[in-house]
Amino acid sequence: MWEYSNPVEICFGVGTFDSVNDIIDGRPYCLVTYNEPYFMELGDKLAAKAGKPESIINNITPNPDFITLTESCNQFAKTVNEDTVIIALGGGSVIDAVKVLASSKNGFEPVQRFLETGEGEEQLGNHAIIAIPTTAGTGSEVTHWATVWDTTAQKKYSLARPCLYPTHAFIDPELMLGLPKDFTISTGLDALSHALESLWNHNSNPISANHAVFAATEMMAALPLLIDDLRNIELRSKVARACLFAGLAFSNTKTALAHSVSYPITLKYNVPHGLACSFSLPMVLASVIGENAECDKNLAKIFGDDLNLAVSKLDQFINNLGVSTKASSYGVQADEWKELVTSALAGARGKNFIGKPERVMENFTL
Repeated sequence: MWEYSNPVEICFGVGTFDSVNDIIDGRPYCLVTYNEPYFMELGDKLAAKAGKPESIINNITPNPDFITLTESCNQFAKTVNEDTVIIALGGGSVIDAVKVLASSKNGFEPVQRFLETGEGEEQLGNHAIIAIPTTAGTGSEVTHWATVWDTTAQKKYSLARPCLYPTHAFIDPELMLGLPKDFTISTGLDALSHALESLWNHNSNPISANHAVFAATEMMAALPLLIDDLRNIELRSKVARACLFAGLAFSNTKTALAHSVSYPITLKYNVPHGLACSFSLPMVLASVIGENAECDKNLAKIFGDDLNLAVSKLDQFINNLGVSTKASSYGVQADEWKELVTSALAGARGKNFIGKPERVMENFTL
């Protein structure tokens, strides 16, 4: 038996940003975005059609943490009402922050308590969310969870509530044309990780697998071309579509071992999430081939019938983007690598992984 569900209404294509106001439809809204000229211009463009926002929150930083989210939630509580729609205009960090805001009624404290203890969900808020991603990586526009960081305590939390699915996702590749090369690579690899992680996953199902195979195939074909032609709208569209399908895949499976390994590397060594969750993909692939016939079948659709070549193909793909697949390249020390991988296997995401721990330890080299 298996199930698949995703309630987000998706609008994809160049120019779709212009129709966001039709969904706002005169409702009061809060715009959450970055404090940068490009995003302020997009906000002005939206306001010209949808009216002035009730509030603008623009203190969002990469990897939203308890400190900045406390400030955001306090501002949100003072300036909005229960009917306010929240517009997330930006990358995954913005969309994650919006899900925290949507859960906050009277500041960040109830959300923090729920994250730390799992208690008090009845005290959390519930606001409609419209997601407008400006990067092609996280897929957060079609999931119901958000990654939240406590950088002081060096911990990562996942805020997961069914009501946090955005009602609508507007994916307009034209908004992504200004992304620099390094960020394009990092976010693209994040999406690739989502796709592959949803295949070697206990929660995989036929629909998520179809989405994942398409996403991985499309990303591996388009991303190397895009980084040499960053203003190519057709390639941007392909990468954005791959990210969307990866999001639709892991929205039902969650991630697995590569992501579980990545979180402490991001926290301790400040490695961007997209790199931290993707450099180990060849090692994970090497440890999973042959473990599950259905997974092997889907991997063959991506890498070819001879899975003996799959690991080297994936390793070469990532290396050709200028990204190392060695943990030591990111500052990880030899004495902590085994402990880190062991801990990752025991984590919630690690438990989604279908492979055997002994094979993982054989293939995870520094």
